[in-house]
Amino acid sequence: MKAVIDTNVLLVANGLHEDISPDCVIECVKRLQDMQQRGITVIDDGFRILGEYQNKTSLKPARGPGDLFLKWLLRESGSKKVEQVTLNENTKNCFAEFPDPALEPLFDAPDRKFAAVAHAHQHKPSIWQAADCKWLDWWPALRAKGVEVDFLCADDVCKFYCNKFPEKPIPQLPG
Repeated sequence: MKAVIDTNVLLVANGLHEDISPDCVIECVKRLQDMQQRGITVIDDGFRILGEYQNKTSLKPARGPGDLFLKWLLRESGSKKVEQVTLNENTKNCFAEFPDPALEPLFDAPDRKFAAVAHAHQHKPSIWQAADCKWLDWWPALRAKGVEVDFLCADDVCKFYCNKFPEKPIPQLPG
């Protein structure tokens, strides 16, 4: 199992996302623990993903499962448990490795690195997404370019989508 992990998975695991279901918290904790035991986390070699994780979690002291995952990830960097890819940033938060140049401007700037890392990796690992409902609009175009999005909390993300975009129908989930 290889994955690029969106920051919100760590935040949900830490219980830091409003209105999230207990099942979603449990799923995120379980996935992070599984990754530590038998997975490979894919990040960029420019500290973009790790930097965002560090800005949004707490290492001293590490209190939640997301914090503990980051602590583990930092310790394991350079091991077989962590693979890094190079991103070429054309302009701030715009990457040569982004899978679909037409989709890139529609993406939230901080989220672009996750899609670029997944696309730049030779095995195109999936992107784990917990609660950011905008990814429901983006996953079909990403899939067309070989990048999968794994929605860990489908019920929650659909609920958030309905609340954020009440005039739009809920997009189909991958699968």
